Amino acid sequence: MSKCRRFRKKNKGTLDKPRLFVYKSNLNVYAQIVDDSQGKTLVSSSTLQLGEKGNISGAILVGTKLAEAALKANVFSVFFDRRSYRYTGKVKALADAARKVGLEF
Repeated sequence: MSKCRRFRKKNKGTLDKPRLFVYKSNLNVYAQIVDDSQGKTLVSSSTLQLGEKGNISGAILVGTKLAEAALKANVFSVFFDRRSYRYTGKVKALADAARKVGLEF
């Protein structure tokens, strides 16, 4: 079983504390806040949606927009699911930007 499946098996996102899911491709960075109990995406953002490049500055913008939308949707605390990505570069920039806006994890 892969590391990300083991994490999701233990840490399901609920309505009180949903899961912030990060995915990055070669060109873009994607992030979603998901309620696994209902199977719904509460908030999402991506560099593709914002018209930015998928570099570190694009990841910062995605984290900022995602956190702002989450706070408007009354989501204040999340589980951070970085999958198997290391906590450096784009992933760290996205997480730091979301924390700076006020999202807690």
